[in-house]
Amino acid sequence: MKKIDYLSTLFVGIDIGSRLNVISALNFEQDFLIRMVPIPNAQYGAEQMEQMIAQVLEQHHEFRSLIIGLESTGFYGVHIANYLSTCERLAPFSTKVYCLNPKEVAKYKESFNSLDKNDGIDSFVIADFARVGRIRIQPWCGAQHLALQRLTRHRLHITECIAREKTYMLNNIFLKFSEFAMLDKDEPPFSNKDGATAEAVLTDYLSTEAIANVSVDDLIAFISSKSRGRISDPEQTTYLLQKAANDSYRLDKCLYEPLTVSIGCSFNCINTFEKELKAIDDAILRTVKGLNPTEYQILNSVPGIGRDYASGILAEIGTIKCFKNNDALAKYCGIVWKENQSGDFEAEDTPMNKAGNRYLRYYIIEAAGSVIRHCPEYKVFYEKKFAEVRTHQHKRALALTSRKLIHMLLELLDKSQLYSVEKSR
Repeated sequence: MKKIDYLSTLFVGIDIGSRLNVISALNFEQDFLIRMVPIPNAQYGAEQMEQMIAQVLEQHHEFRSLIIGLESTGFYGVHIANYLSTCERLAPFSTKVYCLNPKEVAKYKESFNSLDKNDGIDSFVIADFARVGRIRIQPWCGAQHLALQRLTRHRLHITECIAREKTYMLNNIFLKFSEFAMLDKDEPPFSNKDGATAEAVLTDYLSTEAIANVSVDDLIAFISSKSRGRISDPEQTTYLLQKAANDSYRLDKCLYEPLTVSIGCSFNCINTFEKELKAIDDAILRTVKGLNPTEYQILNSVPGIGRDYASGILAEIGTIKCFKNNDALAKYCGIVWKENQSGDFEAEDTPMNKAGNRYLRYYIIEAAGSVIRHCPEYKVFYEKKFAEVRTHQHKRALALTSRKLIHMLLELLDKSQLYSVEKSR
């Protein structure tokens, strides 16, 4: 948080609940100006809260700025944060709304002796947390940024659903057609085990016996038809498929139909998710170009950081101006390590401190993995870090490469420069 004149600032803490919000307000002397008042979490409740804060500001002319803190508790605080950050009546006081990490607030609360656990006390602790200058994050950034964030987070949700459904489907495929699920990557019958041709084979044929006993010509014609001629060697594919069917476990006949129905349902879910993913991608592209086209273009210029990672990173950081250096951005990501040292002892294993933004951490680490495959400099750096230790090699090397990527991204965005090979070193 930027330096403020504490004596002329009103500090407001709000404990968020699904039905009720509790508000407290303090001055720098820790005097209560609003004492733990419960207010409904609704539009009229937000207006009532605005009225209470405005009355305090009108009665105490020493206040020239307003800091509002609330815990980041899912989506329950979105409406009140957006309302208070944009209401015109509080705007003359340079209102800043902060969504705080609940872990930091809980740790700060431990510094008080004999405090009870209730919503009123929590609102006081949040206000006092702001009063002592503990806030180190960027303020609430408004509805347009929230729109991009909801789209990118929903995209991540859908991709996780697809991955989870594929894993679940693979279990059923192993039960029905064990060798199909276990075929080596060097000799799969299809380039994509989740593709349309694989789906047709797994759902149109009820059992492995049916695949093994069908004539070669009929199976070649079936595969050519379902793949629309995209498989260059259908004879080899047919051979691998029937070999796998012959080598697979046999099941009781009563199991084949339920497994086939379950596999078909999984394919339908995956296809639906992938269709919706395209619609979300179009919406993300429209939103990010309207929000910050320059920073989006800069991130997109880095090899390996495509549209998805660039949009996700921008959605979570808001603007790079909020971070004074790469250490601050890394801490916000949660890509930092807890020091474990005492005297001459220094632990070799230092766990990552994941108290930051988990979405941003996901996008940065995934982007780093992609950049390694596209930028030789990052590949060399990754391999060097990989070879330095004998344990946790990949995780450690990927995390350190992510820190290197953070440093480069901060420099590019801060100077509004496109990527070049010199900037990656």
